[in-house]
Amino acid sequence: MKISEIHKKKKQVLSFEIFPPKKEEDLVNIGDTLDMLSELRPDFISVTFGAGGSSNNNKTIEIAKRIKNEYKIEPVVHLTCIHYSKNEIDEFVKVLEAEGIENILALRGDERPDVPAKNDFAHASDMISYLKKKTGLCIAGACYPEVHPATPGRSRVTEIHNLKTKVDAGADLLLSQLFFDNNNYYRMLEECAIAGINVPITPGIMPVTTAASINRMVNICGAVMPPNLDRVIKRYEDNPEGLFDAGMAYAINQIIDLLANDVDGIHLYTMNRPEVARRICEGVRNLL
Repeated sequence: MKISEIHKKKKQVLSFEIFPPKKEEDLVNIGDTLDMLSELRPDFISVTFGAGGSSNNNKTIEIAKRIKNEYKIEPVVHLTCIHYSKNEIDEFVKVLEAEGIENILALRGDERPDVPAKNDFAHASDMISYLKKKTGLCIAGACYPEVHPATPGRSRVTEIHNLKTKVDAGADLLLSQLFFDNNNYYRMLEECAIAGINVPITPGIMPVTTAASINRMVNICGAVMPPNLDRVIKRYEDNPEGLFDAGMAYAINQIIDLLANDVDGIHLYTMNRPEVARRICEGVRNLL
């Protein structure tokens, strides 16, 4: 089933993101993670995709097949474009369609010095437009409540303009990058409404589990660290169990506020830690 159809049937959708393990022995054990995540009954699970030349690409498709066939949950395959030609993207799509996988998250992908970029797709919107004309896939796009780090001047006007281009190209829905201040997400929703962007826009939540991991993600995506969360991290950074509990509580409070404000769902970045997803879902089990 296309996740755009799921959104039509449900007011608020629950989804998880996982990534392919780098080690083959960990790939064997991904079933344990999927076992636990499937018990939480998500509407779909997205699987991240490696940059060009990465063996993780085949792992992505393998895991997506398992999600669909063994767990009867809709998979969403991340598909990056900056390092791929049109022919290569066509080949990936043929594999997905042969496996009955109907949903992708179209991304530009990060530049990498060891993997040369190709010239067929400069932006995710280019690949979205290309695939929309050739396939029947449901295509999700990414959005950034606090502006993409590569957006010139970190301009919100430019950011929303680019997002409108992505939706006009054929994106059926949008999944957001992580954020820690809900007000930034609500501001983005208002700006999208003004721009005429009327597809489902699901907030992405990444719970704080360790100080190092969250600081790394903040540096990568440019998310704003609210003072109250910064105080929590500094207070408990030498107390892993305490930081985990505090991080879960903060994420649950974020999600409660989002759901109360009638967002289209929750997309949870699990970091391949099903205990994180379970703890969050237990905290909001009567709200979704």
